[in-house]
Amino acid sequence: MSTHTRILGIEGTAWAASAAVYDAATDDVFIESDAYQPESGGIHPREAAEHMHDAIPRVVETALEHARDTHDGPEDEAPVDAVAFSKGPGLGPCLRIVGTAARALSQALEVPLVGVNHMVAHLEIGRHTADFDSPVCLNASGANAHLLAYRNGRYRVLGETMDTGVGNAIDKFTRHVGWSHPGGPKVEAAAEDGEYVDLPYVVKGMDFSFSGIMSAAKQRYDDEVPIEDICFSLQENVFGMLTEVAERALSLTGSDELVLGGGVGQNARLREMLAEMCDQRGADFHAPEPRFLRDNAGMIAVLGAKMYDAGDTVALEDSRVDPNYRPDQVPVTWRTDEPELAAGRNAGEDRRQVRGAEATVDLEPAAGRVTKRRESKSYRHPELDDRLRRERTTLEVRLTSLARREGVPTPVLSDVDLREARLELEYVGEADLRDDLAAERVREVGRHLARLHLAGFVHGDPTTRNVRVGRAGRDASRDERTADGREQRDAPPNERTEGDREQDAERSYLIDFGLGYHTDHVEDYAMDVHVFDQSLVGTADDPEPLREALREGYREVGEERVLERLRDVEGRGRYVSDDV
Repeated sequence: MSTHTRILGIEGTAWAASAAVYDAATDDVFIESDAYQPESGGIHPREAAEHMHDAIPRVVETALEHARDTHDGPEDEAPVDAVAFSKGPGLGPCLRIVGTAARALSQALEVPLVGVNHMVAHLEIGRHTADFDSPVCLNASGANAHLLAYRNGRYRVLGETMDTGVGNAIDKFTRHVGWSHPGGPKVEAAAEDGEYVDLPYVVKGMDFSFSGIMSAAKQRYDDEVPIEDICFSLQENVFGMLTEVAERALSLTGSDELVLGGGVGQNARLREMLAEMCDQRGADFHAPEPRFLRDNAGMIAVLGAKMYDAGDTVALEDSRVDPNYRPDQVPVTWRTDEPELAAGRNAGEDRRQVRGAEATVDLEPAAGRVTKRRESKSYRHPELDDRLRRERTTLEVRLTSLARREGVPTPVLSDVDLREARLELEYVGEADLRDDLAAERVREVGRHLARLHLAGFVHGDPTTRNVRVGRAGRDASRDERTADGREQRDAPPNERTEGDREQDAERSYLIDFGLGYHTDHVEDYAMDVHVFDQSLVGTADDPEPLREALREGYREVGEERVLERLRDVEGRGRYVSDDV
């Protein structure tokens, strides 16, 4: 980046009218903000737009005064090199006011325009202030919640909310109990005196959902459960979900860096959970200072400077705002590096223990055995952690065996200890699919998922790390046991020919069924395919042929209505719902 770049940034996606000046020579960011505070309920789009109309001129003038006062160039020279503005996502009426102001300033100052994606700015300000190379980013804001990682020139969405943003979800509960906006700080304060009560916990691979837990929280309140207990449990479950999927994204990508973005990132409990998880993994965690977490023009100006120095400006006629502007639509012109994925489960002859997102796995290839232990997560509340470990171990036992009965290759289970959340399984495959991607293997995974769905259940976390490829470690002639440890049946001896072994070398095995469940909903089947599809995007150098192979394989065995629903899932704009 040029050491002389100075950028004026303007932000106004929803509630914060903000302007900033970033000076790359000093790395100084001046921010002036005027936040909209509704008297009751959530954000009202019309009122928010009226606030932007009044506040944007004021904050921009203050920022311009700062730019002029600190400008050391000729008097007739513009005090900034470009005007960067939040192009989206956000509330349309608010974005249009910001866009109009940016265009007017660009013309008046005779400097270029830079259109910035608000969510990518949240990621980049974290990467910038932490000086990280290629982190996973958890964005947690009012209307958004998703995981991003850089791959093949774009920030890929590895996981996201399936219904509403995390801040909006919390606000729905606080409106129900009569608290004013924003609800997050009020929940955080009330939670200090609370005790744990059971609430739903919904994670689907690296995607997640808040609608069930919010409905349950409202019902608990109506049933006169103490509000402090509900708030405490909301934080433990909602932030536990976000921390779990963040760890899963670190495991998938091999990254050891995590940054936090978004206004909900100001919550101390969320930051504590993420820091503790990263400490357990040996990863680095960074949360920017609060002024960069909430909606602000500083992050717009900093990313605007990177884009400007890369020549990524926008012509006046192409500067239309986009309320549904997804981060994975943004060409990352300011980066040329490409992160290397960490080695897979069985890379190197001396590698005998692998730490995944949820479990530690001891490998014994010579004995054909794998021992898997679901570790206690210290960031989770003990009651919640104990329940999840037991439930997921039980589900893995049942669904692993059931999948094999449906013709899907899985490891044979030989021992189960539910109390210790420990499994002993057959060692299968030679590598993770992530480390040996091929179209025919992905096509086979598509067929496997279709067979599961026709049988009425989902895998729950089908990623390229949860598929093993290649020859089995030994013959699948082990005893299987049910979840309570009783003998279920003896697998018959395998009398493989050489041809069988050659065919087995190309076999794809599904493992790690702990997030699976029984269902007859087409939405759940589509989400299962979506999770695998997104893992391809996040790990493959050229994902498009593999994504098509996945659909081809699924279509050979499964129902077309699932792929139709998948297109609906992919087309949803999950940013800034009407209920803000």
